[in-house]
Amino acid sequence: MHKVKITAVRKAIYPDLMAIYENPIEHACDVMEEQSFISVDGQRPEGLCDSAWESMEKFVKELANGGGNFYDGWMKNPYSAMISCNDGFRPVSFYIERIDDQ
Repeated sequence: MHKVKITAVRKAIYPDLMAIYENPIEHACDVMEEQSFISVDGQRPEGLCDSAWESMEKFVKELANGGGNFYDGWMKNPYSAMISCNDGFRPVSFYIERIDDQ
């Protein structure tokens, strides 16, 4: 089984959509750009929110089990994927990649 590195590469915020559709909330996403997490044995890393994990879980598990090449050559690195969380107001794009144990 391989480890999978999950890196937040971009975080967008849409205040116009938030003003129109979202109820005010006290606590939103804590993920910062460049923050990384390591998935061991295809499990959700500590500190990664449930919503983001739901968006990427099948890709992480596939990479952890040696798979890859999603959608027949979508990514330059066949053992990676670019996945966004499902928050429509402040989506985070995550680069996930299989890493070998050192």
